[in-house]
Amino acid sequence: MNTRSTSSVCLAVLLFAASAPLLGQAKPAAPAPAVPNTTCAECHDVGAALAKSAHASVACASCHAKHETYPHPEKQPKPVCRSCHEQTANDYEQSEHAQQMRRGNGMAPECASCHGKVHEVTRALSPEFHKAVPETCGMCHDKVAEHFNKSVHGTAVAAGVTDAPVCSDCHGGHRILKKDNPKSTVFPGSVPDTCGHCHGDVRLARRYKLPGDRIRSFNESFHGLALKSGNQSVADCASCHGYHDILPSTDPKSTTHPRNLAKTCGACHPGAGSRFAIGAIHEVENPKTAWPVEWARIFYLLVIPGTVGFMLLHHAGDFIMKLTRMRFQGRDVPMQMLRPVTSHHERMYALERMQHGALAISFFVLAYTGFALHYPDSWWASWFLHWEDKYPLRGTVHRTAGGVMVITSLAHVATLIFNRKLRDHWKELLPVAGDLREMVEGTLWRLGVRKQKPHQSSHSYIEKIEYWALVWGTVVMAATGALLWFNDWTMTIMPKMWIDFARVIHFYEAVLATLAIIVWHWYSVIFDPDVYPMDPAWLTGYSPRPEDNSDHRG
Repeated sequence: MNTRSTSSVCLAVLLFAASAPLLGQAKPAAPAPAVPNTTCAECHDVGAALAKSAHASVACASCHAKHETYPHPEKQPKPVCRSCHEQTANDYEQSEHAQQMRRGNGMAPECASCHGKVHEVTRALSPEFHKAVPETCGMCHDKVAEHFNKSVHGTAVAAGVTDAPVCSDCHGGHRILKKDNPKSTVFPGSVPDTCGHCHGDVRLARRYKLPGDRIRSFNESFHGLALKSGNQSVADCASCHGYHDILPSTDPKSTTHPRNLAKTCGACHPGAGSRFAIGAIHEVENPKTAWPVEWARIFYLLVIPGTVGFMLLHHAGDFIMKLTRMRFQGRDVPMQMLRPVTSHHERMYALERMQHGALAISFFVLAYTGFALHYPDSWWASWFLHWEDKYPLRGTVHRTAGGVMVITSLAHVATLIFNRKLRDHWKELLPVAGDLREMVEGTLWRLGVRKQKPHQSSHSYIEKIEYWALVWGTVVMAATGALLWFNDWTMTIMPKMWIDFARVIHFYEAVLATLAIIVWHWYSVIFDPDVYPMDPAWLTGYSPRPEDNSDHRG
């Protein structure tokens, strides 16, 4: 190292040593120690109350400005709750209480009105605060508090049950809104979720021996489904059980007591229960369910998989047989629909095609609008239910389509009576003794068990099953749909159980009918290799199938 570099190093060391004291002085000063609350208590007699409050651990200095100046400056702004409880303050600003205050209502509550003076604030989660809520709200809502205190919830609160709901559990603690506000927790569409906080809680249901299926059974009922889809005019929990004066159903004063059900249901369904006892309201899937309802459900849960399973098996075998013959045996057969129709056999007459068109349109509309009620949150249904809170569009369209289907069916019967040509054509669909043999042999051949292709009639068991299933389904859907549509009349002359019976059958029959159309009918007219991509008989009356191929459908 040369002399110049050595001098530079020495100079740097000397400069650092000289500046060290200055660097120490440049450090930020340590914050002044906070004044303990005991010091403030020497002059301000709030120590005893503050020690028991929710603010006991909060330093006076964190809320009071210029506390270190003595004497304290006059006209200092009082501490605001927002400085610590910003989210709570924002919720309060959206509430009905805050709106009333902004309108000049000096009686509208603020923080201290409910929580007490700032130095005496009780912990909101304490049993004492929970028990005092009805009395606190009753300072303004005295009539409501009187009803609540007599209710099953109010008596439980008074007995010290901390799990029992109080005003704030249903209406909200700070963001209390009017019941007609869609964002309110007591808005009709929100009531099941609000009640479900307790009645949908398995832990609470077990602890207090409450029925654990009330929310689920309501959500699966017509009322629950319609409410979820946006129709706010149907009954919710409070419509039947009451709002603040809720009593157990065993209490003779309860709106859900068996002797009072006719009056309660009659508010919406005039005449309900006038001839027969209404019976159980929450229809659920358990051994206590009325036997017609339970047996109907069991019947369809067995029939639907069995029927659709047979259809899939039958047509899968048919498809494989024909695909093998037409594509993998050295022959290249073009799509049948693209070939000229040479057959002179009119498969469907003009009037039959018109009836088929009306029936098809009404069926698809019925299926869409019906399943939209059961699955309102689905992407394919939600857009259609957008107007449901203003106008019951879904129900109106559904019932209109039902009327079209019934009228079309009656027109079909009338044409069979008065039109001989159509009647003679229809006779080909009457069941005969050989149909069962054809079905067994045809199914075995399609599954590869039978080697020789069996004889099949022009209108075989395939068309006959389809036609008579349609007749049966139309009668069942029309009958059960009428019971549900004219429910006031139904509940006047029948127990409510038959409404549940009709609803179960109506839904499951719709599922069976829709799957039958998709699996059985659509294969026959669309996916069958003999007619793919479509058999136009329903449009032109003529099928592209060769005359010598008896395995054709319409």
